[in-house]
Amino acid sequence: MKADVISFASADSGSIDLPDDIFGLTPRADLLHRVVRWQRAKAQAGTHSTLGKSDVSYSTKKIYRQKGTGGARHGSRKAPIFRKGGVYKGPVPRSHAFDLPKKVRALGLMHALSAKASTGDLVILEDLNLTDAKTASVAKAMREKGWKRVLVIDGAEVNEGFARAARNLEGVDVLPSMGANVYDILRRDTLVITRAGVEALNARLKGTEAK
Repeated sequence: MKADVISFASADSGSIDLPDDIFGLTPRADLLHRVVRWQRAKAQAGTHSTLGKSDVSYSTKKIYRQKGTGGARHGSRKAPIFRKGGVYKGPVPRSHAFDLPKKVRALGLMHALSAKASTGDLVILEDLNLTDAKTASVAKAMREKGWKRVLVIDGAEVNEGFARAARNLEGVDVLPSMGANVYDILRRDTLVITRAGVEALNARLKGTEAK
């Protein structure tokens, strides 16, 4: 599929051929959901923790005699029913990550790229070179293009000046091609990929069978 290439100077920079097996698929919501769940689970810290009955600090002395009190029989203040007692089956530190086949992850990225292309939210940019690589210049360029929540994907190496200038802009993310992922693509309204980024993504996903 053909796509127009633009530049920050608003000049037409020709066109580019986008591989149909990467940018022309019919997006599958179930596949995108699987990959996003995998990403978020992997990113979850898993540091939640509570103290169980054997972890709380309390005297192990029997709290009152076994018989004759008219109440239930207890041997420890550490029981969960008591104040400051241990938590029954509370959360413990663990990893929430689970395995997802590499081909499924690659396919999910293809469907995310295709989803942006199908809705017209994919923009191909010639490069990230600006005459004045400052935050104000990048913000002005974003306003002129009408981009508010945008993800910018460059080639193997991100343009350092542009990345530094865009660092403090709210709603603007800049990633190298190897950092492109389903979650970041879907959570931004506009996806901007440089010409070098398209070539790098093509090389990264080359050989992955699209279904």
